[in-house]
Amino acid sequence: MTVLVTGGAGYIGGHMTLGLVDAGEKVVVLDNLSTGFAWAVQPPAELVVGDFGDSALVARLIREKGVDAIAHFAAKIVVPESLSDPLGYYDNNTAKALSLIRCAVEGGVRRFIFSSTAAVYGETSAEPVAEDALLKPISPYGRSKLMVEWMLQDASRAYGLKYVALRYFNVAGADPQGRLGQSTPNATHLIKRGVQTALGRFPSMDVYGEDYPTRDGTCVRDYIQVTDLIDAHLAALAYLRTGGDSLTCNCGYGHGATVKEVIEVVKRVSGVDFKVNYAPRRAGDPAAIVAKAERVREALGWRPRRDDLDAIVRQALDWERRLHNRLGPPGPA
Repeated sequence: MTVLVTGGAGYIGGHMTLGLVDAGEKVVVLDNLSTGFAWAVQPPAELVVGDFGDSALVARLIREKGVDAIAHFAAKIVVPESLSDPLGYYDNNTAKALSLIRCAVEGGVRRFIFSSTAAVYGETSAEPVAEDALLKPISPYGRSKLMVEWMLQDASRAYGLKYVALRYFNVAGADPQGRLGQSTPNATHLIKRGVQTALGRFPSMDVYGEDYPTRDGTCVRDYIQVTDLIDAHLAALAYLRTGGDSLTCNCGYGHGATVKEVIEVVKRVSGVDFKVNYAPRRAGDPAAIVAKAERVREALGWRPRRDDLDAIVRQALDWERRLHNRLGPPGPA
């Protein structure tokens, strides 16, 4: 049995590849390396450079590699970019996912794990937000992901494809063994940008909006450590292999931190008091979104083990130092 991991040379997909390899699984990674890195795919996982929307390639891999499960991570993920290039997001995140799901159905793959997002909820007054909350995404990114959830629901009913859709909140940190972390030089993740600024990669960092209806005026997010998140994926794979029915789960810790609070943690952990600039709100950013995450615990037996924001920031900081030594300094933002 082989697990096909799309986007498995990227941040979260790369950690999934590590987790599967650590568990003794046979893994094939399909990644076009537009944001991922070939060196992130560690043996014995096999890297195939290509696009997950290439149906002939995907069909061949399913057939030749004996794929019994697909873990789908390949996607565009930048909310502001999705507002300026919505069709690009619908093409990559939705249309190509349709092709991938069709290949799974036609190739006899019966297990599918989907990397979804809390952005499907949009601006919500619920805190924490449960899986049965109103789905009203406010960005093309969120809508492109919700459409894939709908396609999986319909494919499950019509063809017997069983899936687990995991709605991530804010993923952060790095592999505790130091093998992998967030490696895209100009990633927009708050903790990534914070530790880059602390290390002098950027002269300052921007905070978008300080007039939100939150405890300090900045956005509140639920930060989940990346290896904890991957443990939920491995639990989802085990659940599907033992006959579990299709399922959608939030993945978060159930409590949030504001942007200002995260920055203070970065400053404390790094020992650097860097400059912070305040700018107007960005379109598509909800004020607060925190997971109600009982379902993933009850259905998948998942238990978080790394819920420590200081440790998450320290992992990101340590990885950024390693990454700098590997790749050299990044270009301008």
